[in-house]
Amino acid sequence: MRASRLFILRFCVLLLVTVPVVQAAGDRVEPVEIKDPQFGEALFHFYQEDYVPAIVRLLVAKEQKQLSDHAEEADLLLGGMYLSYGHHLEAAEIFEDLLASNVAPDIRDRTWFFLAKIWYQRGYLDKARGALANIAGALPEHLENEAAMLGAQIQIDAGNFDQAIAGLSNWKGKTEWARYAKFNTGVALVRSGRIEEARVLLDELGSMAPYNDETDALRDKANVALGYALLQDGQPQAAKIPLQRVRLEGPFSNKALLGVGWADAEMSSYRRALVPWMELRGRDLLDSAVQESLLAIPFAMAKLDAISQAADHYLNAIEAFNEESNRLDETIGFIESGDFFNQFIANDPLNSSGWYWNLQTLPEGLESRYLFHLLATHQFQEGLKNYRDLHYLNRNIEDWLRNVDVFENMLETRKEAYAQRLPLVEAALERADLDRMVESKLSFDSTVDSIESSYDWLSLAKKSEFDMWDEVTGLERGRAVRADLPEAAEVRDKVDLLKGVLQWNLERDFKERLGLIRRDLYLSGEALVATQRSRRQIDEVMRTEPLRFEALSDRVYGLAPRLESTRLQIADAIIRQREFLQEIAVGELQAQKDRLGVYSVQARFALAAIYDISSSSEEVSE
Repeated sequence: MRASRLFILRFCVLLLVTVPVVQAAGDRVEPVEIKDPQFGEALFHFYQEDYVPAIVRLLVAKEQKQLSDHAEEADLLLGGMYLSYGHHLEAAEIFEDLLASNVAPDIRDRTWFFLAKIWYQRGYLDKARGALANIAGALPEHLENEAAMLGAQIQIDAGNFDQAIAGLSNWKGKTEWARYAKFNTGVALVRSGRIEEARVLLDELGSMAPYNDETDALRDKANVALGYALLQDGQPQAAKIPLQRVRLEGPFSNKALLGVGWADAEMSSYRRALVPWMELRGRDLLDSAVQESLLAIPFAMAKLDAISQAADHYLNAIEAFNEESNRLDETIGFIESGDFFNQFIANDPLNSSGWYWNLQTLPEGLESRYLFHLLATHQFQEGLKNYRDLHYLNRNIEDWLRNVDVFENMLETRKEAYAQRLPLVEAALERADLDRMVESKLSFDSTVDSIESSYDWLSLAKKSEFDMWDEVTGLERGRAVRADLPEAAEVRDKVDLLKGVLQWNLERDFKERLGLIRRDLYLSGEALVATQRSRRQIDEVMRTEPLRFEALSDRVYGLAPRLESTRLQIADAIIRQREFLQEIAVGELQAQKDRLGVYSVQARFALAAIYDISSSSEEVSE
């Protein structure tokens, strides 16, 4: 499970070409700008391993068309997360849609690569091969290596060993990729019957100095593959050399010990064969190599004429097989009861769902000793992960159901606030006579235009200046001033002087005052336009808000039935997923039980043969 989920995680990260990502050691990370906030929010949840919220936010952003700058990357990320949850069809549909659109060449090539991965995982070798063939340009180095390895693996699985060998022969150096390529080449050579050529490659891998757990495992795997290939080729002496290089405590040690014993047995060195087989005898009986050793030991003793000891070991093997078979029956019964898988998540906080989730502790009980064998299967691990994710979703649905009342209260509060404010707004709108304001503004514009065209400087006089003008002109019209007297003439001259000074000042300031008035009228016009726009917006809100409340009411009050329906679907999916896991677990345990049954029958026949030999010997001696 972890290998598959980690591949999907790498897939999602490597496809995000416009975001800062964590890649393999030694890769340079360049920060870039996130232009769509909604995409950034989805990425935040993605890197927090909250994948369900990330998917939800991407779907909402796509629905609301908020991913204009990151649409392709969002689709790739969404497809990758679908893929991580096992939705291969949805993921493939997204990738194929991307390939049908005008995407960038580098994204197109990477999409073809990961689409090939999907088809390969689903067993469609021809489609996977065709997807790889559609890669037009060069992939990034880490993907280029993986694509080449994938192509070779497809050829091996299809039985095209010569093509696989030709594709893998280009690997050079001592990198991990080169070592895996060499191992796969060796496997292809063995399957094509070219044992001696495979021997050179696998022996080199089996003799290398490991520097981490992966190379340790690869070294042991190569030695076991070579050892058994040589055994099948009739070279037991040569087979012992690689088999004896396998670590005694590694995951391949049991198979290696069994092979060493059979190599000695092929050379009739039965006493030497007993050494590794007796070591196996004390190990976990669930391992098929250990089970086979229980039959191999009395076989070797019989060859050494230790008939009595051989019979005892056959009896012990039969008893061990029966006891293990009975324990398997008990475990199968407990699994079929339905409580077994709930123990996996009984103490799990279910705080997130993601690729890195794994069991922290194993459930207690008789069945725990079989868990390691079950968890070693990809299908069971993926099924358990999905079972846990379904419980996570079910808990979220239950939380949302409890929160529906909150949404309903929020909606009713907003509707009440709207109802309270609506009369105040309507009264204010009635008081605001915008039409009269527009007419007044147009009248002012006409008056100012008339003043400007007639150069009516007196119209722009201040009140004090206008009062003074009235006073001066009033004096000018007085009878005393108009009298034909020397004193009156002197007064008329002074009045004319005052009138001239006042007029000169008014004409001097006319353009400046006219400009200020024009500015104020312009600002008034802008304010009036903004007011009209606001009035239209208010009218639109008053028209649409009831409709919006109605739509929100349908959505909010429809949430509970929809959530309840979803919860029932999830509950049904949990039941079906549990039944699926039960089928896998029971099938695996039943296969172990059947194998034990076969070994038990073989032991009984061998024991019967020993008894026949003993009886014949006694009759001859008599």
